[in-house]
Amino acid sequence: MAKNGTDAVQPVLNQQENSPRVLQRYGTVSQRLPIGLDDATRQESVDMLNQLLADTITLRDLYKKHHWQVVGPTFYQLHLLYDKHYEEQSTLVDTIAERIQILGGISLAMAPDIAEATSIPRPPRDREEAPVQVSRLLEAHEIILNECHEYAKRSADSGDDGTNDLVVSQVIRTNEMQVWFLSEHLVDTPLARS
Repeated sequence: MAKNGTDAVQPVLNQQENSPRVLQRYGTVSQRLPIGLDDATRQESVDMLNQLLADTITLRDLYKKHHWQVVGPTFYQLHLLYDKHYEEQSTLVDTIAERIQILGGISLAMAPDIAEATSIPRPPRDREEAPVQVSRLLEAHEIILNECHEYAKRSADSGDDGTNDLVVSQVIRTNEMQVWFLSEHLVDTPLARS
């Protein structure tokens, strides 16, 4: 750099055009971290966790959709509950994606990839009544919990204790707690008595 500062450092733009080299292909595991698991075990766990990640991101976003669109006499309570659950699902998203990276895999990250991979049905763009929103969320939780029970067994059988612990102690417990809180909003009791 010149003394008068005229040769300022400039960013190198359009690098995707100049350097098309891919560091790692999606669907593979690298050898970067010596964590005591063979390639096949790590690949199986990465595949399971990417499915779980896609479904958790979808559930998280479903919570935000309903947070924005909820109406009715329980608006305030559901508005706050949906936002709380959204934040908890966001934490799970980050934790699942980090586990994928620890295993040497590549996590799904972009909305089109998530939409393509998720097992959770896409909701309509319309605003729905609160009981329909709650039912839709409960169905999404059930899909994730069914996956988790299968993934917990498979990861335990393969010796991937870290993935098993994540699925059981964080994903299952968070989703079960959220199911409990949500399901109470479908109990058939009057909002007020005269």
